[in-house]
Amino acid sequence: MLHLSPTAVTAAKSPVYKILVVDDDPDIVELLEFNLKREGYQTASASDGRKALDVAAEFNPDIILLDVMMPNLDGIAACRLLREQPKFKETYILFLTARAEEFSEVAAFEAGADDFIAKPIKPRALLGRLAAVKRRDQDPHAAVDAIDINGLRIDRTAFAVYQEGKKITLPKKEFELLAFLAASPHKVFNREELLQNIWGNDVFVLARTVDVHVRKVREKVGDHHIQTIKGVGYKFNAD
Repeated sequence: MLHLSPTAVTAAKSPVYKILVVDDDPDIVELLEFNLKREGYQTASASDGRKALDVAAEFNPDIILLDVMMPNLDGIAACRLLREQPKFKETYILFLTARAEEFSEVAAFEAGADDFIAKPIKPRALLGRLAAVKRRDQDPHAAVDAIDINGLRIDRTAFAVYQEGKKITLPKKEFELLAFLAASPHKVFNREELLQNIWGNDVFVLARTVDVHVRKVREKVGDHHIQTIKGVGYKFNAD
């Protein structure tokens, strides 16, 4: 059975995003749906992975918030089955889990997840991440001169980074790497993708080059901004 929540009235030109919340904890579902509805999202819910497949088929969500540990069918298996269906190939899937083991995060991304957020969930951080998804979808090619995220201001025009008003100057490739990751804080990039986007196909560099540049960026702007997803790649930490 499909459980729909009412949505707030949105502007005519602003599409209503449909979000499927999948978690076997009813308190978490209630918390998420309350905050999502306040932001104008339309929601549906399911209490396990098997039900999530049925609800998704009927609801056609734009975004799926998916718990990992659930009865009947866990989130990893549910994600794989969703990704096998053409209409869910591009659906944004964000995993919610209390599990801190490294393998869970790797397994989630290998199954096709776009992002991974640990419980207890901070609604403001989650909503900020979803807002970034909406901006990307509505104008994926828009040029952004500056990015303000997680205490950093990244000025693309001046090739400068500011942290609490203090200017940090990075070499060109380090700056481009940081700006590229920060522009898509919801996404994990493997080394090959970063090499192609930052260095291009015409320059021969080793995958190790990415690791070296990440280390140098961390030394200058702080360790917590770029997160290593072991066995997968890197992402910008938006929390």
